[in-house]
Amino acid sequence: MHSHYHQDEVTLTTTGHIGIAAVSPEGAALCYRQIFRHASRLFPDRLPPRVTIHNEPLQTYIESVRADDWEGVAELLLKSVGVLKGAGVDFVLTPDNAVQHGVMIAEHQSSIPWLTMPDLVADALVENTHQTVGILGTRYVTQGSAYQTAFGLKGIKLQVPSDEDAAELDRIVFQELIHGTTKPQSKKTILDITRLFRSRGCQAIVIAASELGLVLEQIEPPLPTFDAAELLAIGAVKRASGS
Repeated sequence: MHSHYHQDEVTLTTTGHIGIAAVSPEGAALCYRQIFRHASRLFPDRLPPRVTIHNEPLQTYIESVRADDWEGVAELLLKSVGVLKGAGVDFVLTPDNAVQHGVMIAEHQSSIPWLTMPDLVADALVENTHQTVGILGTRYVTQGSAYQTAFGLKGIKLQVPSDEDAAELDRIVFQELIHGTTKPQSKKTILDITRLFRSRGCQAIVIAASELGLVLEQIEPPLPTFDAAELLAIGAVKRASGS
């Protein structure tokens, strides 16, 4: 018996191979999901990119960051780079904001190219002609040099939370958000900080902690937001697709 059914052949363009040097499980898992969500949205006629994830234990990163040992952070990232290179990735990224200073060091010693959050965020801000922006994140981010350097090279002025607000953001992230909870008072605090940024002349807010992005979706901040983790996933998909 002969079947008259036949399926039209669909030729799907292949895409590249993304490597994720994971630090926190939550950050890596979120990035993985975002990559595939944006791949299907941006390039529905292409096969999704291949993604390989490698991690060194989170506690080793935490110890290095707390000791201000950024060379140690870079060494951990480069261990992942070695494994990811063996897996055949085209480029590597790290979705954790807190280690971006270590990424800057690792990038210069890496055997494969990096895609970095601060540069992608800076490009997005320039594209939207924002010249003064506020940043929300932990103190490792807001008081570190990774975003300040990337933004400064693009002529973008960066406003950071006060020491008191930075300490409160740390408490909210580490004592509430990473455990999946947010107190109403904490939401009010975050909203107050965003309003303060507006009063200081900021045109937009950079979300440099993925957990804070979930809160900002609920409180309607007074300024446009640029989520670093989201922009990294979009940038990775575009690069893997050759665009």
